[in-house]
Amino acid sequence: MNNNTIQIKIKERLNKLASNDYDNIECWQIVEAFNKAQIEWVRRQIRGGNVYRDGDEQSSRRIDDLQKILIYTDIPISKKDLFYEMTNELPDNYLEFKRIDVKAIADCCEDPRLMSVYLAEEDNRTVLLRDEMKKPSFEWAETFTTLIDNKARIYTNNEFELSNAQLTYYRFPVYIQIQNCSDPYTGQISSANVECEFKDDIIEVMIDEAVAIIAGDIESGNQANRGSDSAERNN
Repeated sequence: MNNNTIQIKIKERLNKLASNDYDNIECWQIVEAFNKAQIEWVRRQIRGGNVYRDGDEQSSRRIDDLQKILIYTDIPISKKDLFYEMTNELPDNYLEFKRIDVKAIADCCEDPRLMSVYLAEEDNRTVLLRDEMKKPSFEWAETFTTLIDNKARIYTNNEFELSNAQLTYYRFPVYIQIQNCSDPYTGQISSANVECEFKDDIIEVMIDEAVAIIAGDIESGNQANRGSDSAERNN
């Protein structure tokens, strides 16, 4: 769906029938509201905050809707005492953790072993390192990772080495831009259109969400309620 269509649909749902009451909404306001709607929609789907309480990958619809922003990247890691840490910070477009894949090396085996890595709380790392059932184990090919200071730490308890690591995560959706419109985030004039990357059926839901945001800003209660209700019903 192109940006012109998005603007028309948002204005259509803000205006009363046969009126142009809210045709003076600036294009940058539409951009800001739609991009905010994207983030709010994505977070609800990942966390299961939608009307159906489906979190990410808990239904075929969630898998299909969110796969567009589920990506992976190789991450350089460096050895520390008890763990390996990401050399760089989490990517700039990082939104939410999905998983880390690592291969481990030990003297007993020639080939690297793919480990099962689960996300744990930083507060519990000392307990986990002592727990016979949960501590890092090359034999059982299991370990845990924590997130701290915008980096991931993958624990080895100094019992094995790690050869490489790959991070899978949800990224931020691409923000739309409207050509010749002031970018609300940078203040610069957008030189080209950047269109929404999601499917048209999802964009329709985000349009209702954006309408609810704008209507709330201008204290138009009926449109705000209608937009919010419609966005949830169609999730």
